[in-house]
Amino acid sequence: MESVRSRLLTRVPLIVAVLLILAACSGVSPGPHTAPAEGKTMNIRLTIDGHPAAATLNDSATARDLAALLPLTLDLEDFHQTERIAYPPRKLDTSGAPDAAEPKAGDLAYYAPWGNLALFYRDFDLSSGLVILGRVADGDIERLATADRITIEAAS
Repeated sequence: MESVRSRLLTRVPLIVAVLLILAACSGVSPGPHTAPAEGKTMNIRLTIDGHPAAATLNDSATARDLAALLPLTLDLEDFHQTERIAYPPRKLDTSGAPDAAEPKAGDLAYYAPWGNLALFYRDFDLSSGLVILGRVADGDIERLATADRITIEAAS
């Protein structure tokens, strides 16, 4: 019995190593912090005052509803020297959305109480009714501060 136990104990490190290699090859991380599955974001293309910018939408119901409206061209106005806002042609579905969000510079969001999109060029405090939809590429955030017009389209 002792020899069976010692043989098993000597093989445990080998089994663990094989499992780790298989997990690495499959693209699945072990443990609770697994990477999001493919297809969980949608690449979009923004045109900010004539300049192209890359962005992504998350896989929320609200972001999917916005994607169904694309392409959109909207006039922007400044709000609170923190974000540029615009109004889509209709209110978006907020099913399953969290009650509040704390936006960071570069976030594309939807403010449900007013029905407006918000493109944040500065970080802001926790806001009730705000739903984060996606993110503008870091290199394009500063352009948002003075933008007057934006076109949002699905990336090809």
